[in-house]
Amino acid sequence: METESEPYVRLATLRQLHQVVAELNTARSLADTLQTVADGAITGLGYELAAVNLVRPDGDLVVAAVAGSAGAEALMAGRTGSRTSWDRRLSMGERWGDLVFISHTEGWVLDDDDVPQWHTAGPTPRFPDEWHPMDRLFAPMYTAANGGGELLGVISVDRPRNGRRPGPWGQEALQMYAFQSAIAISNARLRANMQRALVRLEREQQALRASEESFRQAFEYAPSGMAVAEMGGDQHGRLLRTNDALCRLLGRPASGMRRYSFSDLVHPEDIGTLLRTSAEGGRAELRLARRDGTYVWVSLRNSVVADTADGPRFLLTHVEDIEERKRHELQLAHRASHDSLTGLPNSAELRARLGARLCSRAPGSMADAYACSGVLHTDPHDAPGFRPDNKEPFDGLDGFEGGPPAPFDHHVHLVGPADGPVDDGSKGLAVLFCDLDGFKSINDRFGHNTGDAVLIEVARRLTSGVRDGDTVARLGGDEFVVLADGLGTADAQDLAVRLRNAIIPPIRVEGRAVRVGASFGIGWASCGMTAEEVLESADQRMYVEKRSRSKANRRAAG
Repeated sequence: METESEPYVRLATLRQLHQVVAELNTARSLADTLQTVADGAITGLGYELAAVNLVRPDGDLVVAAVAGSAGAEALMAGRTGSRTSWDRRLSMGERWGDLVFISHTEGWVLDDDDVPQWHTAGPTPRFPDEWHPMDRLFAPMYTAANGGGELLGVISVDRPRNGRRPGPWGQEALQMYAFQSAIAISNARLRANMQRALVRLEREQQALRASEESFRQAFEYAPSGMAVAEMGGDQHGRLLRTNDALCRLLGRPASGMRRYSFSDLVHPEDIGTLLRTSAEGGRAELRLARRDGTYVWVSLRNSVVADTADGPRFLLTHVEDIEERKRHELQLAHRASHDSLTGLPNSAELRARLGARLCSRAPGSMADAYACSGVLHTDPHDAPGFRPDNKEPFDGLDGFEGGPPAPFDHHVHLVGPADGPVDDGSKGLAVLFCDLDGFKSINDRFGHNTGDAVLIEVARRLTSGVRDGDTVARLGGDEFVVLADGLGTADAQDLAVRLRNAIIPPIRVEGRAVRVGASFGIGWASCGMTAEEVLESADQRMYVEKRSRSKANRRAAG
């Protein structure tokens, strides 16, 4: 800048400075802004060479723009100087406000550091304020005025056109220009960050839209059922959205499905399974109601999804039709537990049902009376017989060695009626052991096909002669067992007679009539016995009864 008479700066020069400052804020990008800063130092401030050193995220300064010399630009642009070397430079020399001037007399110590620099040869100064080619002038750019805030970079200038060191007005102009440049660079960075954020946001929105569309298509066109339900609140579990596969599976329209939750559709016996299924990663196999009133076996698999990062959470449920698999499993289970010929429970199933009613503790002790009382005391002060002196009221009593009895376990102990011909009025679980008379001769004479037909008909007649809750099982060969609960001695004897009378009538097989008889032994299931012992007892009574009467006049033993 021309400064022959600084108090009388020409208006054209001032306008030129104003123009370059205005251009700082019109640059379109950060790179354009940095180059405009370097160019403005040449055109507006009157220097022949200028460089803009920008602070990088790691703290070092990189030469981001050079103006005034193509050679200097080729040598310096893009090169980096360490923050340590720059801090050393900014702490040396003379302080002209925020500016730092380092004279050639002391700047020679900087010739070998790592800061990129460009110098040209020149004559020795002839007067005190003449510019020397090795002089250095730096204008730090801060985020706040008067050297406050964070350092953004440094403008370094060289070779004033008038050949002199800048005077007070020139120093003020350069300092003001550095501050305006800092504002322009900060704004350019802000714009660049905003543009990057907008681009990133647009990409995220595009990705979100693509993801939503992918989810919609995967949801709608999934071959198995899918549903979205609410989580939490008064409407927890209410179905918000269902796909076509689920609607077809349940025979319900999508609009109608939104009135339900899975708890409204689940089979009453499976409601506990549904409530025990966790929201995240929970799995359950249960039955859901179709529109026609039938039920279908399904597998539910849950996962939790959020609408947005902080938005409401929803329950995504995958519903798979497992009707065929369940039917196959039930068929296999039925085959494993039922006789293939008669369809009755087999020996293993009979023993399992009988064993489920028995326990190892024989009834009749005081411990049983306590355990079966139906009262569970959680507070010892509420329990009968509580002693404040901490003495156990059960000590020394049979069945209570080592402390009080176990709490009520909801098990109903079985006790058979007393032995003898007189019915004492007590009820129990009767076990009727049936052995067919004359079956072997039919098998030998007419063949196994006829024998099988006889067994099937006997099974049918036995099943027809008992109550719905009773069990008729085929033990093996020509032996059957009937479990009938709640019977007294006379009731069991009457049942045996009715069943024997149901078996005696002729059975027609392939145009011929055949007859079989039946011998019954009556046993009683009682806790303290095993299933084998119960069956053995009934079996022995059957053989006793079979031997004690004539072939023509056999009756049940009790």
